[in-house]
Amino acid sequence: MAGSGELARHWQYEELPGVDLLRAKYIRKTFVRHTHENFVIAAIADGVEVFHHRGADQYAGAGALALVNPDTPHTGRAGVPEGWRYGAVYPSPEVVAGIAAETTTIRGTPGFVRPVLDDPYTVSLVHRVLRAADEGNALAADTLLRVAVTRLLRLNGGPLPRREVRTAGTRAAARARAVLEERMTEPPTLERLAADLGTSPFALLRAFRDAYGMPPHTWLTDARVRRARHLLDAGTTPAVVAVAVGFTDQPHLNRHFARIVGVPPGAYQRERKNVQDPKRRPPVASDAWQNKQLSQTYGPEREENRTDLSSGTPSGSGSP
Repeated sequence: MAGSGELARHWQYEELPGVDLLRAKYIRKTFVRHTHENFVIAAIADGVEVFHHRGADQYAGAGALALVNPDTPHTGRAGVPEGWRYGAVYPSPEVVAGIAAETTTIRGTPGFVRPVLDDPYTVSLVHRVLRAADEGNALAADTLLRVAVTRLLRLNGGPLPRREVRTAGTRAAARARAVLEERMTEPPTLERLAADLGTSPFALLRAFRDAYGMPPHTWLTDARVRRARHLLDAGTTPAVVAVAVGFTDQPHLNRHFARIVGVPPGAYQRERKNVQDPKRRPPVASDAWQNKQLSQTYGPEREENRTDLSSGTPSGSGSP
């Protein structure tokens, strides 16, 4: 993305287990339909992001958060010519469930109700989590993350609906998904897959899209990238990963990985290695840029912006 005006860093901080971190500015970037294993909490600092979510385009501008529950198909693109700048945290379902159990009364599996929430205070909290992680301030990063998630669950949280297999079509879709997971490197054609499951190609296509929000071939690409991330995290080289998950070669992996994760697999893996060897953290161009822009956007921290972990709100605030 050098020279394009776009910047991105996708990383982990060892003191925040189960949480991925992202800082980015995108202008022409387009995210294809995909899912995440973790929650998406994206805090927009400038510009507008548009993402397709549950049948409609959602718009998140400066001071708003784009919120996506795990395994929920969505896209992403700029909503204005200048693009959008944001910071994001991706806490695992286990991390969010633990916080919800301690600080909320949500019963069942917790999740977000609305995909966009206008809340500049929580936007600032997310950016402060990223700053604390950059500075190696474990206490601040952990505290601020918990405050941010608690506040979001209290403002916009509820139990996620249970998905139950009720029809022959949804059962066939689930079986098709299992076959594709098992045969990721050599998937069958739609016709063969449908025949093996005792249904027709178009019936399976409709059932799969209804169950998982995307057709089987799109889901397979998403699943390949998801598996690629786990292999890269384990230290496998991108060239080996590409073949292991069913892509033809590394450029094929690079193209799809960047369109889903936001950074190339090599850059993604280097940040994972830096978690294991913090002394070797390379200079990241977006760090100084982010801190400067954040201070311009929100100004110096004021008295009313001090966090209160017991309430998940600014100290002295009357908000929920």
